[in-house]
Amino acid sequence: MTTPVDRPDPVYTALSEHKGLLARSSRSSQTADIVRASILDGSLRPGQRLSEPDICAALGVSRNTLREAFRSLIEERLVNHELNRGAFVRIPTSDDVAELYQCRRVVEGAAVHGFGSDQDPAELAAALARADACAAEQDWTGVGTADIDFHKAIAALNRSKRLDQMMASVWNELRLVFHVMADPLTFHEPYLARNHEIYAAMIAGRSVEAEQLLADYLTDAESHIRGAYTRIVA
Repeated sequence: MTTPVDRPDPVYTALSEHKGLLARSSRSSQTADIVRASILDGSLRPGQRLSEPDICAALGVSRNTLREAFRSLIEERLVNHELNRGAFVRIPTSDDVAELYQCRRVVEGAAVHGFGSDQDPAELAAALARADACAAEQDWTGVGTADIDFHKAIAALNRSKRLDQMMASVWNELRLVFHVMADPLTFHEPYLARNHEIYAAMIAGRSVEAEQLLADYLTDAESHIRGAYTRIVA
């Protein structure tokens, strides 16, 4: 008796037509990672034109690979493409700032409201310690990064991986906003002490006070940024 030969399902056979995309996709993803990191650390500034020849030469990638990377970064709202001008590091608008802070109010507010003694505040304390160390060195850009880390740790108290994934784009876009601010010392210094106040109220179990401190913090920070935007972003 002859055993029938198993034949691959045509649906899966058709996938082989796309296998050439794997290496290209990986290459463009790695390129996007490198450019993203340079945007987030401020090496590439908001509004700066992203020179395709220079980036291709520096990374040893083709223009097609770089353009695929740019498409990913455009979807992440970190890069803009302007017809006949090319790609630029995105400058978030004042309306963007309002939306970012609305997201923060909902997610961080829920986390502080639900904070309990069974939750580990170690990440909050570590972020504050990094901010204090940066402030002592007059590294106010570093203070801004630690500020985001502190509030990211607050959001993580919701214990939701879906929320963490959703908020990742918020934190990245917020870094762009911070890079737009002309004077990091004037912007970040007052909020470091307020982060300590929020933390102290949470640890002491004063949840209502902590929620109000956070709400006031976010309202004031949004107002501060949007006021500065009227002068900085024309």
